[in-house]
Amino acid sequence: MEELQIGSIVTGIYKTGKYIGEITEVRPQHYLMRALAVAKHPMQGDLHNPKDADVLIFHERKALSFREQANIPKQMVKPFDGEVPDYVQSLKEAVDKMKQELQETGTKWAELSLETIGNLEKDYFKE
Repeated sequence: MEELQIGSIVTGIYKTGKYIGEITEVRPQHYLMRALAVAKHPMQGDLHNPKDADVLIFHERKALSFREQANIPKQMVKPFDGEVPDYVQSLKEAVDKMKQELQETGTKWAELSLETIGNLEKDYFKE
């Protein structure tokens, strides 16, 4: 696969979230990516026990902030072709999509996830 360059607009998967961003540094195994939009909100709960509500700590997982940088393994980064959406609008759409999927799931994990997403929304969308 062709090496991406600094300044390339890409999608990257980081801790179950998917982002659109810009490569700011090329490292041997990773790209440093600056988040510009949210394509998929991270799953809630324990990363090592996905979709399990019966865990020691049910983690609240925030999306990367606007322009926050993350080290992403090269195989999780792909070129992005298109217009980069507004960060806040993309975050809202990703949260709404996740909430709808969770409401349709109807499990204990989904209930706990909806609770944590509700708390995150208060933080994300302060008036």
